[in-house]
Amino acid sequence: MVLRHNYDVPWRLGTAGTSSPVLRVGEARAAPRGNNKGTAIMKRERRAKIVATLGPATASQAAIEKLFEAGVDVFRMNFSHGSHADHERTHGIVRSLERKYHRPVGILMDLQGPKLRVGEIAGGAAELAVGNRFRLDLDATAGDAGRAPLPHPEIFRALEPGSDLLLDDGRIRLKVIHCSPEHAETEVVIGGTLSNHKGVNVPTVILDVSPLTKKDRDDLRFGLDLGVEWVGLSFVQRPEDLAEARKLIAGRAAVMSKLEKPAALEHLEEIVHLSDAIMVARGDLGVECPTEEVPVQQRRILRLCKQAGKPVIIATQMLDSMIHAPTPTRAEASDVATAIYDGADAVMLSAESAVGDYPTEAVAVMARIITRVESDEHYKTMRDRRRTGHEATAADAITVAACQVAETVSAKVIVTFTTTGSTTLRCARLRPEAQILGLTPDRETARRLALCWGVHSVMTEDIHSFREMVTKAAAEAKKDGFVERGEPLVVTAGVPFGTPGATNILRITWAE
Repeated sequence: MVLRHNYDVPWRLGTAGTSSPVLRVGEARAAPRGNNKGTAIMKRERRAKIVATLGPATASQAAIEKLFEAGVDVFRMNFSHGSHADHERTHGIVRSLERKYHRPVGILMDLQGPKLRVGEIAGGAAELAVGNRFRLDLDATAGDAGRAPLPHPEIFRALEPGSDLLLDDGRIRLKVIHCSPEHAETEVVIGGTLSNHKGVNVPTVILDVSPLTKKDRDDLRFGLDLGVEWVGLSFVQRPEDLAEARKLIAGRAAVMSKLEKPAALEHLEEIVHLSDAIMVARGDLGVECPTEEVPVQQRRILRLCKQAGKPVIIATQMLDSMIHAPTPTRAEASDVATAIYDGADAVMLSAESAVGDYPTEAVAVMARIITRVESDEHYKTMRDRRRTGHEATAADAITVAACQVAETVSAKVIVTFTTTGSTTLRCARLRPEAQILGLTPDRETARRLALCWGVHSVMTEDIHSFREMVTKAAAEAKKDGFVERGEPLVVTAGVPFGTPGATNILRITWAE
């Protein structure tokens, strides 16, 4: 997993000015940073992480800080909306939270991807009746109840008789009767009102279209220069779609593939292998997949990501009713809980936090649900049962042994020294009972690890000796509230120190 930028900007978790204690919302507590004066570090008690989308409802410094205090670990900037100036301002606010709370915070830039839409409809809308014929073509003339412009030749090139076309998020369904590279004659299977510029989905074919539009490339350059940790890649259909993005990103951020196309599920193992993380975008996936297929595929994706040690986010409509209500439905609470029971690294809020009336409450509710599930004995049993095998490498052998040793000596924390994040991710994949304290000299790695299950990441200076390794591990674990004097902790690192991927040391020590 590539987890480093090609450039380095000085950044250090320093001491903030004197302020009042951190607001605590059930699942988080403020742990003292040694003898430092000022704001205490924010330490989450839960293992699964929360991603929240920023938008008009959460654009201010105060609103974003409330989200963070309520439990957000990674902030999502949706580049389908907002200007570069908006995102730059948001980025600055998030970075200020790091300095205040001494906690690395991840930023995910979510690229818009291709948007396939019909053109103009005369009068703004037309009614499509079930059983009627309906034509789509490249003619830009405004449409009516019998035809509409579709300015996407790549769709017509991919269609075959019998293909389905979904309009307006699946509210209208068409069946292709015959087609050419310039048009498609269809039958209306599910009718409805078609208005200007409604979206088009083609679930049964692979479209010859890059997941990166010109807008995406411009946004990507801006985001990378700004300094984001994760890039969400939309419209992934096949493994090849990741090649262009990786070339442009060039290691400056980690790549998160958004699974929203059924075609991607046919190449799932290869896409997971080539990605640094996966987002299950259930809203778009649910438009093109049968509804009953989405939860099955969600569990399949979680299982494969767990085996590969890749973080996975469950996204879309998790607490949808909280856009306008102060509490979720029982079904929504169960949906969040199911994702945690199934082993998700993170769950995500979209409109709930971006445009909703109760963004902070939505984060707090999600945090409470996660905390309650993780305290359930059934969850612990399921977590232990899902522990997967490991690779035949020295690094994996050390990591497996660290988890077993931590359980044997009742250590509350496993401290991992890492440069790229791979050592810490290996440990997270095993879902140990002990918490994971990831120490790294690399600020980008610290921020990216904020997404990963069970990881509390801290930026520290690099180590150069065994004695320094043990001393620093014990001191950081004690500072951040993982252990008290005399309690054991397990430490993993690699020799030569600072060498990526060289995990080969396991030590037990005690806090002084």
